Parts: sequence; structure tokens; C-alpha cells
Amino acid sequence: MKKKLLLVVLCLLSVSVFAQKAKKKVTTAKKPAKQTSAIAKADSVKQPVATVAKPTAAKPVVPAKPFDRPVDGYYKKTDVLNARITQYANLREADVVMSKRIWREIDIREKMNTYMGSPKARLIDILMKAIADGELTAYDATANPDKDDPNGDSFSTPLTPEQALGKMADSTSVDKFDKNGDKIGSTMVAGTLVADSIVKFRIKEDWIFDKQRSVYEPRIIGIAPMIKQKVSGVNLNVDYQPAFWIYFPAARPILVTKEVFSGKNDATGLSYDDVFLKRLFTSYIVKESNAKDERIKDYADGIDRLYESERIKKELRDWELNLWQY
Repeated sequence: MKKKLLLVVLCLLSVSVFAQKAKKKVTTAKKPAKQTSAIAKADSVKQPVATVAKPTAAKPVVPAKPFDRPVDGYYKKTDVLNARITQYANLREADVVMSKRIWREIDIREKMNTYMGSPKARLIDILMKAIADGELTAYDATANPDKDDPNGDSFSTPLTPEQALGKMADSTSVDKFDKNGDKIGSTMVAGTLVADSIVKFRIKEDWIFDKQRSVYEPRIIGIAPMIKQKVSGVNLNVDYQPAFWIYFPAARPILVTKEVFSGKNDATGLSYDDVFLKRLFTSYIVKESNAKDERIKDYADGIDRLYESERIKKELRDWELNLWQY
């Protein structure tokens, strides 16, 4: 009997121990589920904070690449742009055996002179730009006997760039009115320069024989664009007159860097300084120095003016030819 009671007690103890162990396993298995749920709740709470966009730093501004202009052709023309003038030989007064002053006119409408009016390299544009930039000085072509300038071509009165442009442009008469609207006078206002209207240039030069070098040569002193005076767009019945004068030796450093456009060959390499030094133009004489200070038109009319111009040219050539006769 005692043995049976002891067996029952041992069975109950074993059952209770087994139940406690099973309970511990269940509790340990449920703990991770509770932790994951807590983490999920925490994540659900923190999620709105994490989704807030952070301010991004501004991107650095990359400077634009400088414009690199391509070469207009397969080579760059630098010979004329870097050219320098060829200085005249030194001349002493004691070596001058013969000197003759000549005034001649160049008409760019003639076939040999058309390059001077080319829009690609127009002579008047070169001169006016140099005057506007202050590189050249224009001189008044009005006679000024008080300054020993009876003909207005002795470079006695300099002009400002504005005054030089006013000499070139057509003038317009503008009326003046008082406070009551009554006309009290009028004034002349310079218009816009039309480059194509400049079709003539006048040149003043000296023909000199230098006995030291035995050379007979012309040397240009001044050049002047020619204009016809207009008032309110109406041509006045007058001949072409110099607008102003430019001292040619001062213009040479500018003209030597300006290439002349030729329709036959784009690679001539000729500058305007070469054109005037090598006499690559055609012209006619309008005056030679004389005791009466007369122009050819003062004593010749019509076709006789051209004949007189050719006679003077022939005299200049014959003087050198007769010098070397034996």
C-alpha cells in the first residue's frame, strides 16, 4: 500500500515539473513577438520624421565657355595687319634741284579706282573711323589767310571728330520758334553720312628731284574727300569741294594695315599705303603751282580741261627724260 502511494506522488511531481517546463517554453516563444510589435510601433511613430526632405546644397555655377570664333578661311591673314610703313629717304633742302606742287583728283567711279569704293574696304570708311577714334586729325578746308592758308589746304585749323562728320553729312535747315510759336530763324543741322555718296578724293603732292640720290619722285602731302554741298536734300549748283584735309604722312600707319580688295585675286597683300606709294590709281590734274594761283578750270572749259591736265602730266615726265639726255 505504501508503495502505491509513493508511486502516485512521484507521478504527480513529474507531471508538475513537465507542466512548468512547457509553460516556460511558451513564454520564451511569445517574447520575440512582443519585441517585434514594439519595434513596429516605434517605427510607425518615427516614420513621419524620417520622411522629411533634407535641404540640398546649391550646385556650383559653371562659367560659360568663352566664345572661340573660328577662322574665316584656311589661314589667318596677318601680313597686312602687322605691316609697318616704309620710311621715305631723308631729304635736305640743299639737295632739291626741282620741285613742283600738283593737285589731282581721284574718281572712284573709274574702273581702275573702283576698289576704293568697295564695301569690304571702303577708303572713306577707313578715314572716318580713324578720325572718330582720335587716330587722325581732320583739318578745315576753309581758306584762312590770317594763318597763311589762302586755299584751306595747309592744315592750319584742326577739327573735332564731330565737326569733321558735320562737314561730310548733308545739312538740313531746321526752323527756330519762340514761346509764342512765331518763327525767329533757322539753323543748319548735320544729317547722316552716306558713304556711297563720296566718289572723289583730292590729293596734294610734291614732285621732287633729289640730286643726292638722283631720284625724281612724287610725295603725297594731303588727301581730302570731296563733297557736293546740299541743303535739305537739294544739290546746290556747285562743283565738288574738299570736306576737310588729312595730313597724309600721319595717315600712313593706318592705311598700311588696311588691305585693298581686288576682284581678281583675294591674296594680293596690297594695302592702301602700297596703292598710293606705287601709284596704283588713275587721276587727273586740277591745278599746278603757278604765279596767279589759278586752277585749270579758271582758264579752260569742257574738254580743254582734260587736255590741259594731260599737258601738265607730260611736262612732268619730260623733265626727267630731258635731264638724262646726252
